[in-house]
Amino acid sequence: SLSLFLAAAGSAVAGPAADDAKLHFQAIGSGDTALLARGYADNAQLHWIGGPLDGTYTGAANISGLWEKFTKAQGPLKVGVDKLEESANPSGTTVTANVQFEGKQPIKVRYVLTYRQGKLVSETWQIDPKLMVGSH
Repeated sequence: SLSLFLAAAGSAVAGPAADDAKLHFQAIGSGDTALLARGYADNAQLHWIGGPLDGTYTGAANISGLWEKFTKAQGPLKVGVDKLEESANPSGTTVTANVQFEGKQPIKVRYVLTYRQGKLVSETWQIDPKLMVGSH
């Protein structure tokens, strides 16, 4: 349930986009690619910086294919979220966070998500091995 996840996430809820971001991170960890796919605008872009999936993926269908590949390779992941911040104005909302996905090996990610009209339009997945993520 979303409420259980938000309670477990540990950081204060800043707003609707922060809630969407936490749900997005949890969907990645649980491998719920259908839930991930529903969050993207048709013309969304994902910028994956570092690692074997490095590149820019454009369009909801291409991004969904990326997540299928990632979740199949990684399996279930424990998710830790730290320093989640939301910035909003009438044109859109940006959420930044330090996220650690823990599975076969830790994957430390500096995350930037941009939402417009409730849909994810831009996502940056910056792998940062030196990133410090608190245990949330």
